Amino acid sequence: MDGTQRRVAVLGSTGSIGRQTLDTVASYPELFVVSVLTAGSNMDMLSEQAAKFRPSKVVVANPQSRDAFEVFRAEMASMGIKASCGDEAIADAMADDDTDVVVTATVGYSGLIPTIRAIRAGKTIALANKETLVVAGDIVTREKEIFGVDIIPVDSEHSAIYQCLHGEDCNTVERLWITASGGPFRCVEPSRLAGMKASDALRHPNWSMGAKITVDSATMVNKSFEIIEARWLFGIPGERISAVVHPQSIVHSMVEYRDGALKAQLGVPDMHLPIRYALAGSRRLELPSVERRLTVADMSHLTFEEPDVEKFPGIALGHYALQHGGNTACVINAANEIAVDAFLHDRIGFTDIVRIIEKTLERADYVPAPTLDDYVESNTQARRIAAGLI
Repeated sequence: MDGTQRRVAVLGSTGSIGRQTLDTVASYPELFVVSVLTAGSNMDMLSEQAAKFRPSKVVVANPQSRDAFEVFRAEMASMGIKASCGDEAIADAMADDDTDVVVTATVGYSGLIPTIRAIRAGKTIALANKETLVVAGDIVTREKEIFGVDIIPVDSEHSAIYQCLHGEDCNTVERLWITASGGPFRCVEPSRLAGMKASDALRHPNWSMGAKITVDSATMVNKSFEIIEARWLFGIPGERISAVVHPQSIVHSMVEYRDGALKAQLGVPDMHLPIRYALAGSRRLELPSVERRLTVADMSHLTFEEPDVEKFPGIALGHYALQHGGNTACVINAANEIAVDAFLHDRIGFTDIVRIIEKTLERADYVPAPTLDDYVESNTQARRIAAGLI
């Protein structure tokens, strides 16, 4: 890095990845400064973050009420911070001139439009929102090339692959191996899955994550999304991308080369490392003293196993989406978001999540060559269908 501070906008600063991004910024005040913070509706936490990091702008997507937002706006104004609200304001903020790097830390479809706006404004993207590439990977990667920006993955699996590919010729890649912990239900008998509740699914054995992605890990739909994301990030055909269950979450992913070599990136199950690597523009910074290093003991018992597709049919959705193309992945993502939310509110059972996705696919319109407007419409239609099924 050239010694100047990189100005960082955090899209979704109150979520798990957003908070860990701000941890990283705080650990390297000489390298990073916050320019923009956005949140869904948590104005209390956003206010605390703004007071600490003093961005020039904060945006709330869905304030609890107009009166509450006006109080919040006045509080921000007293600190010299501009506050605004709404999805359009968030998208506008991602294109601000005073930002160098946009960390897309939101979960779900909501990250798509702001990310495209940031790309068109020439910002480096630290991509933690996998759904951006799941929903519209063809458009996002095309925009990336047109505007000449870098997209550096933050997901631990994709960061691992990104690091393993550094200095290599992608034409020599035989296969990408995306590791999966197996989630909280890996050892649960299939007959018991239908009775699992949200409180059970949220007990992830290795990772501390937000509720939605933790449920995606339990269904293994997240691996389908990561296969799709990897296809667009690295240009490797879907048939050469595989998932493998690795319960210890120490090996974050692997790249197999044509000569038989296998490169892997190992680390403790903690998101600070990939966040740090992305923020620093693929440079390695000194590990903060508060974070622990991987030990020999950690690596002494590493195991791998094939995923159980019959038990977790959600893991097959990624290859299905890549084979069918068009708006298929967009429909899967929308239905999944609706189904997971219903599961978290005890409105459906655990095994209903994938069933709702499959039934939504049957009923949604197929668009073979979607535009951005088509993706927006497909997202709306699929959500409506899934909600009706619930």
